Amino acid sequence: MYNLVYECWLKENENTELTRLPDDFYPQIAEYLRRIREEMRMIDKRTLKGFLLMKELEGVKHMIWELAKLRHKKLVKKLIIGVKIPIDYLTSEEREILKDISGLAHSYKNFVAELIQRQKISLERTQTRKNVVVRFLKDTPSIVGLDLKVYGPFKVEDVASLPFENAEALMKRELARKISLSS
Repeated sequence: MYNLVYECWLKENENTELTRLPDDFYPQIAEYLRRIREEMRMIDKRTLKGFLLMKELEGVKHMIWELAKLRHKKLVKKLIIGVKIPIDYLTSEEREILKDISGLAHSYKNFVAELIQRQKISLERTQTRKNVVVRFLKDTPSIVGLDLKVYGPFKVEDVASLPFENAEALMKRELARKISLSS
């Protein structure tokens, strides 16, 4: 499994275009990390095997983080310039995330096109809803908010104030729950 992570990380680093990942890549990684942590729990960390497992875990986590950041940058760049993203290169998790952010990119491009063509801004488009405070129920990668700010990444039990539409999408996917701040 380490070799698969390394090969995917290396290909993503060497290519300017998005590379193809196996559809079950992230579930495989989650299981792999779980097995390493479980094995580390069972052995003395002061042994050579314990030390090597710790280094393997650190290396894999680093490569996964870098791989995810690279893929995120490539996806956002494609969305911004309006280039079609090859869906079959994405994992099922990435396709789900893309549903949430591709609508934002499309709406923003339409907004700017309308502004340039009509030289006015529709009041309906400029009205923004207030932010919503949510508590995260699962670890969640960074998201680009409707306000074009980057939020996250988030760990379980993190609390954040997000644009309404982004919070709503996270709540629908059961990644977060709204927190009421009224006393």
